[in-house]
Amino acid sequence: MSLIPLEYYTEVFINAVLIISIIVLVHTSGNTGYEVRSRRFNLAAVFFVFILLLLYMGLRPISGYYFGDMLTYARNFETLTSGGFVREKDLGFSLLFKFSSMIMSVEWFFLLCAFLYILPLYIAVRRWHHDYAFLAFLALIGSFSFWGYGTNGIRAGLASSFFICALSYRKNIPVMIGWLILSLSFHKSMILPILAFALTFIYNKPKTYLLGWFVAIVLSASMGSFWENLFMGLGLSDDRFSNYLSNTENLHQFSRTGFRWDFLLYSSVAVVVGYLYIAKFKFKDKFYHQLYNTYVICNAFWIMVIRVAFSNRFAYLSWFMMALVIVYPLLKHKMFRLQYSKIGYVLFIYIGFTYVMYYLLVAR
Repeated sequence: MSLIPLEYYTEVFINAVLIISIIVLVHTSGNTGYEVRSRRFNLAAVFFVFILLLLYMGLRPISGYYFGDMLTYARNFETLTSGGFVREKDLGFSLLFKFSSMIMSVEWFFLLCAFLYILPLYIAVRRWHHDYAFLAFLALIGSFSFWGYGTNGIRAGLASSFFICALSYRKNIPVMIGWLILSLSFHKSMILPILAFALTFIYNKPKTYLLGWFVAIVLSASMGSFWENLFMGLGLSDDRFSNYLSNTENLHQFSRTGFRWDFLLYSSVAVVVGYLYIAKFKFKDKFYHQLYNTYVICNAFWIMVIRVAFSNRFAYLSWFMMALVIVYPLLKHKMFRLQYSKIGYVLFIYIGFTYVMYYLLVAR
């Protein structure tokens, strides 16, 4: 039995992250970021929040009503435990699923999944930002899609975390490729961000990709369902890809379908802010250009299929990178006077938007 009623479980997480962002805002407003106490605060906070989040997410009660696919995973796990057969199309996740069923209970399996979801993010931000990793870590866990893909779309969540960890090994190509293969083995949809990232090694001009993003909006808005039918006909992925494009069941999960201008506006924040870092503030970090271009490519693809019932699943292929696009330059490059304080405001606004979106779209 959970100490926190299931109906409030997600809400407690959302409110806790908002409270942490307020604490960070107070901290950054009163410090420059160069003090020893600032480093100590960040080092202690990132470890403390990592442990608390792992336990809170990993030890959540099993529920299909509140955590979507979690119950399906649990039933399949019990089937394997009792000697039955479960077909999983993603090899990496299938191996994890089968091996776990032989040595642990289903409760330990979900704790393991939470660990594998959160740890790669922790590793990535520590590699990029060292003593100030907590600020990037908070942005990642405060993202609109973070909780849902840790408790519901678990395979896709794990795959995206492996992808982010892969990016942190940008200068160690063999290790990076290993993480990318692992990511793809957990969810085939990761082929899109992987190919997009690979493309940036060949061509890495943000202005060109930004232009392509605007073209995608025009084409999607003007040509209706043509692009969904085209991609479905090409069979770019397995059966799940076609199902996402054509499925009309469970539309009650969304306030409406069609061209989602509200979600497009949300996506555009990272597009605009990232380009301002590059063009206006001259942030000439080659890796950041690759990260930004990867986000723009993946988001442009989602725009092309924006009308489908489950387009949020395609949106996630860019949204999971949004926090990095917004926060990474602020922790790498001096752009503003009193920048440490401004980082606190950016985090508060970013997480505050997640808070508002939750109560507008999910909790109502």
